[in-house]
Amino acid sequence: MKESFNLVATAGAGLEAVVGREIRNLKIDCQVENGKVRFQGDQTAIIRSNLWLRSADRVKIVVGEFTALTFEELFQGIKSLDWENYLPLGAQFPIAKAKCVKSQLHNEPSVQAVAKKAVVKKLQQYYHRPESIPLPEHGAEFRIELAIVKNQVSVLIDTSGSSLFKRGYRVDKGGAPLKENMAAAIIELSNWYPDKPFIDPTCGSATFCIEAAMIGMNMAPGLRRSFAFESWSWFDQELTAKLRAEAEGQIDRTVELDISGFDIDGRMIETAKKNVAAAGLEDVIKLKQMRLQDLKTEKINGVIIANPPYGERLLDDKAVNILYNEMGQAFAPLKTWSKFILTSDEQFEKKYGMPADKKRKLYNGTLKVDLYQFFGERVKRAQV
Repeated sequence: MKESFNLVATAGAGLEAVVGREIRNLKIDCQVENGKVRFQGDQTAIIRSNLWLRSADRVKIVVGEFTALTFEELFQGIKSLDWENYLPLGAQFPIAKAKCVKSQLHNEPSVQAVAKKAVVKKLQQYYHRPESIPLPEHGAEFRIELAIVKNQVSVLIDTSGSSLFKRGYRVDKGGAPLKENMAAAIIELSNWYPDKPFIDPTCGSATFCIEAAMIGMNMAPGLRRSFAFESWSWFDQELTAKLRAEAEGQIDRTVELDISGFDIDGRMIETAKKNVAAAGLEDVIKLKQMRLQDLKTEKINGVIIANPPYGERLLDDKAVNILYNEMGQAFAPLKTWSKFILTSDEQFEKKYGMPADKKRKLYNGTLKVDLYQFFGERVKRAQV
């Protein structure tokens, strides 16, 4: 099997640079592109990227790339790839996804069917199996994906399995929760550091609080879940166990964090408590039922990050207007605090009562949103 792989970490629109920075923090060179970050590495890179990337969606192996304008070119291009270095005899290899954009080949089901036939043909030849007998597919699964953009074909194998946003701690959720990887990305886009107070005043299921605590404690986000590559027979299980243990040992349980989550809905606070407990952070994160208007603190230089109800999450426009206005009034006295607020409401600044210092366009799923950034006045802390 192969020792070095071409890899991509996929990312939501607007988050590619964040993922690129995370990959570089793993001491891996990378190239940031639209929707993905390319890098190279061995099995260690596959394991570490899955364990440590907070903002990515998935990590995939690039099996090959070529041009195809006809189904025959697609068949021959896929058949020519070195599938024997990935797929042992008996492997399950569904063509799980085909995406065609601005290409001669645009019928995605047909692309999937041709791709499957090409891989089967290659494996039949390599393993000396007669064409009259179907290849056995009873082993580990290798999910194959195709992307054809402007006639350029990319053939990939997903190493992650479930999307990386599924950390394993969310046992319950609210009405329209923010995905964990996007929450982590927003924290990384903020000016929060572990020595600063952190508040989510509309915490819902506590995703921001949990992700902040994991960042502050240097806790790998993938520690509590499994990955597709762990079931592959040719993958080094001892190396995986070693790197998992290494990540566990890098958690800093001595760091003092000041992380609080508030919500007006008592039921959401109970949900948040379940998730915090599942993440093993009940001694780190403080949760309380409280109205946004009652937020007061004497602490300085803190960071507020909020994903208040908006758009599809709250249909009552009047209630949204009141909430944003109250948010502006409640936050106004906190002059040394920076505030980062995510919403799809393009009139947010007017309702909040202040223009943002900076605005960043993101996507919450398919919904266009903006991260409004208000930077606090920096004040030196008193020397102890």
